[in-house]
Amino acid sequence: MTDIDAWVWWLIGAVGLGIPLVLTAMPEFGMFAVGAVAAAVTAAIGGGVVAQVLVFVIVSVALIAVVRPLANRHQRPQHRTGIDALKGRTAVVLERVDGAGGRIKLAGEIWSARALDADGSYEPGQTVDVVDIDGATAVVM
Repeated sequence: MTDIDAWVWWLIGAVGLGIPLVLTAMPEFGMFAVGAVAAAVTAAIGGGVVAQVLVFVIVSVALIAVVRPLANRHQRPQHRTGIDALKGRTAVVLERVDGAGGRIKLAGEIWSARALDADGSYEPGQTVDVVDIDGATAVVM
């Protein structure tokens, strides 16, 4: 039986680390896999076991320390849905809105509304900002 070279073991380890990367979509596994490939290169050029492990650790940690923060900074913003998507939008007053109630047109639909400031009022045709949704009532200002 022939001995398998150390670089082959490192490549097997890299493939093994690539499997959870695909299954879990955790990029850290990919960074460890790149570290294993770097260790395989070190073994192929004659580096000892200590050098191989050091290269694996240094490359993996460096990738996690550098790439992860960059990737987090460049993530797409989460899309707001439902009630959260309506907060901050503008609406047009259809019927006078005050602290007791009224009607607005928000996102193409007619909503019940009330003024955030109980003493404030908005007349038909004015635009208002939706600050909250309370049940089926938009709170505007």
